[in-house]
Amino acid sequence: RPLPEDDPVESDILAAAGTESEAEVNGTKVRKKLMAPDISLTLDHSEESVLSDDLDESGEIDLDDLDTPSENSNEFEWEDDLPKPKTTDVIRKGSLTEYTAAEEKDDDRRWRMFRIGEQDHRVDMKAIEPYKKVISHGGYYGDGLNAIVVFAVCFMPESSQPNYRYLMDNLFKYVIGTLELLVAENYMIVYLNGATTRRKMPSLGWLRKCYQQIDRRLRKNLKSLIIVHPSWFIRTLLAITKPFISSKFSQKIRYVFTLAELAELIPMEYVGIPECIKQY
Repeated sequence: RPLPEDDPVESDILAAAGTESEAEVNGTKVRKKLMAPDISLTLDHSEESVLSDDLDESGEIDLDDLDTPSENSNEFEWEDDLPKPKTTDVIRKGSLTEYTAAEEKDDDRRWRMFRIGEQDHRVDMKAIEPYKKVISHGGYYGDGLNAIVVFAVCFMPESSQPNYRYLMDNLFKYVIGTLELLVAENYMIVYLNGATTRRKMPSLGWLRKCYQQIDRRLRKNLKSLIIVHPSWFIRTLLAITKPFISSKFSQKIRYVFTLAELAELIPMEYVGIPECIKQY
């Protein structure tokens, strides 16, 4: 909408109404300019003074009359959305469970590093604690550092356990890592198969994985694999897999059906035979 001074129709209406906002000079209408009144911004105590009503006669502000918060007032406290404790009592000593030195030491023992090939692997030692006897050192045979490694299947976990795969994975790393620590030169493995239920028997894939993960030096230095008390299942299993394994490895496998027969092959002084196998 145009402004009143730019609209000729509205200008005529204002002129007809007799307003005195226009003047005629030499036959031409000239609009009057309205001047703004002077405003006094002084601090003088007068009616036109802006602050004259807010100040007293002396011109000073009385701080005692101002409404200010007291020292103990919470009127102007900063409010946030953080949860506030229901009590401000100091936590008494002993209310929190302390992390004892024994617990810290036990936690350090939970994980152990084993080097397999060129990689380091962490093993949950607390999880496999009941199954650590599955592999042990049985002394030496012949001349030199020819180690005897005893593998007792009766100490394997049962396949019905809910964390079976986790146990077998950590147990696999433990067996391979321990084997590398036990073996210096040539060695043999005594595989104690007796007194073992089918639920404790490791799968063929797990055994094959163990053999494949063994360092090439260990595979070359393995001189004999003696299977004590071989069951019909394991003999059939080895017969089926014989075409898929090397002939050199097949020649290293030997079956032993009694502990007396085993004693004729190796010294039994340091070979730990579980009680269940002795009864078997």
